[in-house]
Amino acid sequence: MKPVKVGICGLGTVGSGTFNVLTRNAESIAARTGRPIIIEHIGARRDNPACNTGSTKVSRDIFDVARDPEVDILVETIGGYDVAKELILTAIENGKHIVTANKALIAEHGNEIFQAAHDKNVIVAYEAAVAGGIPVIKCLREGLSGNSVNWLAGIINGTGNFILTEMGDKNRPFEDVLKEAQELGYAEADPTFDVEGIDACHKLTIMASIAFGIPLQFNKAYTEGISKVTPADIQYAEELGYRIKHLGIARQADNGVELRVHPTLIPASRPMANINGVLNAVVINADAVGETMQVGPGAGAEPTASSVIADIVDIARAINAPATAPQPLGFGSSSLKDTQVLSIDETHSPVYLRIHADDHPGVMNAITRILSDKGINIDAMTQKAARESDGFADIVILTQSTQEAVVNQALTAIESLDDVQTPVTRIRVETMA
Repeated sequence: MKPVKVGICGLGTVGSGTFNVLTRNAESIAARTGRPIIIEHIGARRDNPACNTGSTKVSRDIFDVARDPEVDILVETIGGYDVAKELILTAIENGKHIVTANKALIAEHGNEIFQAAHDKNVIVAYEAAVAGGIPVIKCLREGLSGNSVNWLAGIINGTGNFILTEMGDKNRPFEDVLKEAQELGYAEADPTFDVEGIDACHKLTIMASIAFGIPLQFNKAYTEGISKVTPADIQYAEELGYRIKHLGIARQADNGVELRVHPTLIPASRPMANINGVLNAVVINADAVGETMQVGPGAGAEPTASSVIADIVDIARAINAPATAPQPLGFGSSSLKDTQVLSIDETHSPVYLRIHADDHPGVMNAITRILSDKGINIDAMTQKAARESDGFADIVILTQSTQEAVVNQALTAIESLDDVQTPVTRIRVETMA
């Protein structure tokens, strides 16, 4: 059959990995696809010594690839927003199918891109945008298409998971481990996207849209990072039978959908609590299948290339099919539900509180009285020994499930006590039930 011709824009980590795996496994990929897949054109500002591009056409202007009439599929691996968006829309206008690993672009501009693709009857595929080498998009969109998804939760940023693992295993402060993560290449020089949850929120936005049939709504999700988690919090959580993970959580509720990313206490007995280092993991709970879990590398050249190439193979198989292009979110655009995304104040969960207070008689009573007045029940409570340096002690409390807005009111009252240092540390608890 006629070969499918691919144009790759960007020869960085993901682009070079895609080039090398496509080249190395060309024969087996062709056997799976039923036709050869060849790299026709590369757009990159500079060569990458990790790729032997040989006689492959290389342009310094990536838009040359988007306009090349020989290219069937454009693979976008340049990252970022504005240029990547313009590149993809140009390629779509020129009738190209799209494969991208750009989670930020899909989460924030996917609705516009998908509409443009629908108008031109081309495919936009983005498996590599979420959890690297884990095929979670295909799992949600195809594998679980007969299910109603109740909730999903994921460790979907390897940098944050590495930092929390090191802090817990070696009792190291956040700043120290972050520096090591940067030296190892896990974290960028500006680590904000990773450690403050923005990267995870992009990925959660995409998964939630597929799971629940709602438009992409990144701007409505709640995001909180890990920079305020301390080794003491991790130790206290362990004593209570929990581990702290940075989770993205999406859940169907009676009055809407929860979309939230934040540090979370998980029961230590749950498999998710034992996913360490740079690994990613996603748990999906659905009505027919029950609970499934996928674990694997969430980044890296060849793991991400694995997902990119899976999308290329899918498109290559579909090019000559008479059906119209598949729906990128698994639902027709007219079928997407206008479901409310709940504010974080409307959500309910147990919470872990660490209160640093003067070791005076009556402080504990004052705190518990405030919680009782707000209708917050306590599951566990302990006071740690006072520090010799300042005479202050940590009071650790684990509450029962309570509405976030009520917890906020209680914390305002607790922080107003003269004997309490502010702010109080609050970490939500997810039983994953």
